[in-house]
Amino acid sequence: MTRFRPHRLILASALWLALSPAQAQETLRLGVLNDKSSIYADLTGTGSVTAAQMAVEDFGGRVLNRRIEIVTADHQNKPDVGSTIARRWIESEQVKVIIDVPTSSVAFAVQEITRNLKTPFLISGAASSDLTGKACSPMSVHWTYDTYALAAGTARGIVQAGGDAWYFLTQDNGFGQALQRDVSRFVEESGGKVVGSVRHPLNSADFASFLVQAAAAKPKVIALANAGSDFTNAIKQAGEFGIAGKGVKLAGLSVTINDVHSLGLKTAQGVQFVTPFYWDATEQTRQWSRRYFEKEKKMPNHIQAGVYGAVMHYLNAVKAAGTDNGPQVVEQMRKMPINDFFTRNGSIREDGRVMREFALMEVKAPEESKAPWDYFKLVRTVSANDTAIPLKDSECSLVRK
Repeated sequence: MTRFRPHRLILASALWLALSPAQAQETLRLGVLNDKSSIYADLTGTGSVTAAQMAVEDFGGRVLNRRIEIVTADHQNKPDVGSTIARRWIESEQVKVIIDVPTSSVAFAVQEITRNLKTPFLISGAASSDLTGKACSPMSVHWTYDTYALAAGTARGIVQAGGDAWYFLTQDNGFGQALQRDVSRFVEESGGKVVGSVRHPLNSADFASFLVQAAAAKPKVIALANAGSDFTNAIKQAGEFGIAGKGVKLAGLSVTINDVHSLGLKTAQGVQFVTPFYWDATEQTRQWSRRYFEKEKKMPNHIQAGVYGAVMHYLNAVKAAGTDNGPQVVEQMRKMPINDFFTRNGSIREDGRVMREFALMEVKAPEESKAPWDYFKLVRTVSANDTAIPLKDSECSLVRK
């Protein structure tokens, strides 16, 4: 159960008893569903709950003359667990919106529940581009990033720099497979080729056999289509085997500041990756991130910052629509521009994809870092249109061809 803190609004666990009809009228409940105990706990977990709490506090704590509360639970990276919690929240506990949900397989399951029960679903943690493709839903907004954006921003640059033979170490789930598919497309379009791939289980501790297979294919690039501790474990073990020092470049396809903090600059230096957010990018991002740091004692990543933005936009839409009715709120969200500390003039496309700029970043060398958490430097800005699947190519049934 989530620990209560006096300076926060109430955080209810998944075991919270159903509210009475009278109580439900007095409270608007938001559900933050994510991983609190496993591979993605550091990337989302309590940090995402903190970000949601900050948005509620900044909004004023009330909307439509109702108190705003947050309920949170651990989906354990299991689709059946996630969908069961989502259904109970909506049907029995008056939760009006579900937010975050890392692990694409869980997000697909929750997306079907929210589609059928007409409940807004604001995705920050999951990344598969199929969430706004063939699986798209009129109730969903893919808020922060997706595998297409990660692929488009990194593959082209590495191929152009001579990395034209790729081997994939791929997390064996919807996220990893979508990431490999999207990156492969850009590798091949840029004149490169994929020379092999291997899938590894989620939450792997030993990457030795996978790295040996990859090295045997003699690629120029070993692409890590994974995230969280799988990414950091693979990077560490590749360093132990000296793979990166044998003319092979390691490409991190989903990198967060948490990963770099865990690895250290000596190990992670030079890795390039795409992200929609960096805490030290502007004065606005610095101000918000320092407030977050006071609560969590670490800097936020793009997923956690995305949770803040999604919650704030949702609450503004509820206020503007004058109702918490799911379809009406999502319709209002789509009408409103997105402007917060890291999204400038963003918008929600008809497939549910949020359109915003991304940044191609490079991890600094130890001697380049001037302060704690000073880890990244900007290589170039990538436009919103260059990081989203063109609508003409979309498989989403909501897209008007």
